Amino acid sequence: MTLRVFLGYDPREHAAYDVARKTAESFGCVVTPLRDDVLRACGLLTRPMDTRGGLFDIISGRSQSTRFALSRFAVPILAHDGWCLFADCDTLFLRDPHELPRSLDGSKAVYVVKHAPLPSTDTKMDGQQQVPYERKNWSSVALYNCSHPANRRLTLDMLNGWHRDDLHAFRWLHDSEIGELPPEWNWLVSVEDKPANPAIAHFTTGGPWLDNWHGGEYDQMWTEASAR
Repeated sequence: MTLRVFLGYDPREHAAYDVARKTAESFGCVVTPLRDDVLRACGLLTRPMDTRGGLFDIISGRSQSTRFALSRFAVPILAHDGWCLFADCDTLFLRDPHELPRSLDGSKAVYVVKHAPLPSTDTKMDGQQQVPYERKNWSSVALYNCSHPANRRLTLDMLNGWHRDDLHAFRWLHDSEIGELPPEWNWLVSVEDKPANPAIAHFTTGGPWLDNWHGGEYDQMWTEASAR
């Protein structure tokens, strides 16, 4: 089985996406960029968005930091069945994600690292507003069991009409249908202590691909992957 990986795509972070893609493909994954412009052209994504001076989701009344902030929830609809993984573009694959479906019994609809609430800050990445919400960071790396019947509840009407907080909290699922991944599969770089054997490094606060990046402890890890 070849794992399908959907990576969030934002043209402003193309360099980050490229490294995430390369490192995922190095483990034999099939990578698809999750582009909101393509989803809109296909009629799958119809949420009204105000793009003047940034990205503003009108339904939720909130700004969003990336183009894939909500389009990520199209993944179970696009994939239909089998296992697939969504990851933000600012990730680095350090271990083979095929390990995950091999180790899971498939009883849950989605598997995530259930991060505890983190201290809030005013900004993230390249100075964009940091907006707190329930289950923050859970959806940044999500392994979907798309054959699970519970994922059939997710519809295009929900994708395009629900408040963003409900989508990020996986409200189409019961809590008992959300499985847990070990923390090394979504290590928040420079936010959490480094695991002994990290699998996915998530540069959620930014990284060397940003023009105004101030530097970070694990920049070399990303830079070396970029140079491969």
